[in-house]
Amino acid sequence: MRITPYPSPNCGPRRDGLRPSFVVLHYTAMADPDDALDRLCAPEHEVSAHYLIHRAGGLFQMVDEDKRAWHAGAGSWRGLNDINSRSIGIELDNDGMSPFSQPQMASLEALLPEIMTRWGIPPEAVIGHSDLAPDRKRDPGRRFDWARLAQQGLAVWPDRADHRAPDEQAFLADAARFGYACSAGLEAVLDAMRQRFRPWATGPLAPRDMGIIADLAARFPVDPPSSIA
Repeated sequence: MRITPYPSPNCGPRRDGLRPSFVVLHYTAMADPDDALDRLCAPEHEVSAHYLIHRAGGLFQMVDEDKRAWHAGAGSWRGLNDINSRSIGIELDNDGMSPFSQPQMASLEALLPEIMTRWGIPPEAVIGHSDLAPDRKRDPGRRFDWARLAQQGLAVWPDRADHRAPDEQAFLADAARFGYACSAGLEAVLDAMRQRFRPWATGPLAPRDMGIIADLAARFPVDPPSSIA
C-alpha cells in the first residue's frame, strides 16, 4: 500500500497521554480532492485528518498517527469526549452525494486493518463523524457502505434486529448503551443511527429502528455506561 506524505501543520500532541482508541470516518464534502488536501493543510482553516483517500484510490497521510489531528470537533462517543485525542481521522474524497468508488473503498479496506491492529482498535470503535456529533454532522453519509466494512470485520452491523414496539425512552436508552450522546435528542440520534444502518428510512421511530438499536446495545454495550469524561 503506497502512502503519499502530505504534511499538515494542523495538529498537536494527544492530550493527557491518550492513545487512539477509535477511527472516525468523514467525507470531504468538496468537489475537488486537491482543494480538500489544501484546506486540510491550511493553517487558517485549523482542520486536518490523519489520512485522506482520493476517489481514485490514492492515499495521503497528513498527520502522524501518534499526533492529534483536528478532525472531529465537539462531540462524544461511548461516554468520552475530546475525540481528537482518542482517534485516527480518515477523510474520504466525496462530495456527500455521490457513491464511494471501488478504488477508494479498496484503499480504505487495506488501511483500516493496519490501523486497528497497530492500536488495538475493535470493529465497534470504527465510527462515523455523524455518530459522535449527531446534532451537527452527516458524514460519511447515507451512501457509505457500512455493511461492506462489517462483512470484513472492520465495523459492526446488526445481527438480529427483531421488530419492537416504538418507545422513545427505550430507544434512547439503548442508543446510549451503544455509544450515542443522547443529549442531542431523539430526532438527531435516530437520524444518525439510520444513516448507518437504515440509510434511506424516513418518518417517525419505527419497530425496525427499535430492533436494530436493541441488538447493537446488547452486543456492543458501553461498559459501564458512563457520563461524559
